[in-house]
Amino acid sequence: MAPISKECDYLVIGGGSGGLASARRASGQHGAKVIAVESNRLGGTCVNVGCVPKKVTWNAAFIAETIQEAAAYGFSVKETAPFDWNTFKHKRDDYVKRLNGIYEKNLSNDKVEYLHGRAHLLNKNEVEVQLSDGGKETIRAKKILLATGGHPNIPKNIPGSELGITSDGFFELEKQPKKVALIGAGYIAVEMAGMFHALGSETHLFIRHDTFLRNFDPMIQERATEEYKRQGIHIHTQSSQSKVEKSSEDGWKTLHYEDSAGSGTLDIDCLLWAIGRSPEVEDLGLEKAGVKQNERGHIIADDYQNTNVENIYSLGDVSGKVELTPVAIAAGRLLANRLFGGPAHKDAKLDYNNIPSVVFAHPEVGSIGLSEPEARERYGDDAIKVYTSSFTAMYYAMMAAEDKGPSSYKLVCQGPEERVVGLHILGLGSAEMLQGFGVAVKMGARKRDFDSCVAIHPTSAEELVTMK
Repeated sequence: MAPISKECDYLVIGGGSGGLASARRASGQHGAKVIAVESNRLGGTCVNVGCVPKKVTWNAAFIAETIQEAAAYGFSVKETAPFDWNTFKHKRDDYVKRLNGIYEKNLSNDKVEYLHGRAHLLNKNEVEVQLSDGGKETIRAKKILLATGGHPNIPKNIPGSELGITSDGFFELEKQPKKVALIGAGYIAVEMAGMFHALGSETHLFIRHDTFLRNFDPMIQERATEEYKRQGIHIHTQSSQSKVEKSSEDGWKTLHYEDSAGSGTLDIDCLLWAIGRSPEVEDLGLEKAGVKQNERGHIIADDYQNTNVENIYSLGDVSGKVELTPVAIAAGRLLANRLFGGPAHKDAKLDYNNIPSVVFAHPEVGSIGLSEPEARERYGDDAIKVYTSSFTAMYYAMMAAEDKGPSSYKLVCQGPEERVVGLHILGLGSAEMLQGFGVAVKMGARKRDFDSCVAIHPTSAEELVTMK
């Protein structure tokens, strides 16, 4: 056993949003001696290959759509060249690098020691870190946080699947694909399909059922799928893939598949798998510390982020609760408060109920609370009343009927008080709109509370306070 080279109060393994938030709160606010370890770039999935570069790309796609729609408002916009994917990609990379530097500076400001390397548990208090420069540290910690995140999956049972990329690879593409196939029906596949299409790539989305976003309310599933079809994205329903073959030396490949129309092949220059993610635990040494995992490999943690080992905690994607960056950040800060903030914080924990989430699709989707089927199952049909509104946003007033996008909203209300237990919106501005309405739902707002708020006109949001 190597001699102990460092000791600390709190060792955070994983430099993503949740781990860094917890490390900084423990050290900067509560004065704990903290070491943070990360083997890749600081910021984790969100900053490097997730939310941040995704939203930047969504912005570019939104601008492309706006240019196409400008003629309806009397503008004559002539594009002298196609979208410059390569220039945009490198500017996006530079922005992410600046964020990496800011994260490292913030650790220093909060007196968190940062080690760049790969950590392995030796037992419940000791961790070996193989440093990126070739060195090695053995750390003894009073408390350890496992916040290592996750990684995207590539199927192992489809010959040639390695010819495809994942969402990580999306951000490495140096040139824009001419023809792309995306496999998956979750928010990552839907977001990237929308961006590819808006920026001019011929886009094929392969899903196993008849709609995508199947974890969302049926209204969202149906309207979003219909809208993608209207826009010209090729949706292959009831699909499966049998093999992928390299068809040329310049990156083109052939996808063999079956869908609702039968068997087929598709020649593409980009194949993107978006079929789910797995926890980053492969070489973490969980078995040496006795940390338990579930059947999918996620570290089992309770609502207080406790694992089955008394001084080891876990949060974020690696524990698989709600895999959203703000959830990990909030859980990380609350955990640090509980562990190091004294008696005032002894019961601090995140409430995992009514967490708002959005999908940066085209158009955007927002959701908080229960879907209609979930609410009916929990409370019974007689206890549920649903209010809906489908309309055309005023933005589209100047456009031809075939160019108008949809807006659809739903309130799911429970009991005689009509407490709003689910709110689901699809349409322009949904992402920004949901944050405020999320506060209302979190506070237990009733339908009459919505009704009592005077509408802001003309907006799409006013539909949520005027439903009959």
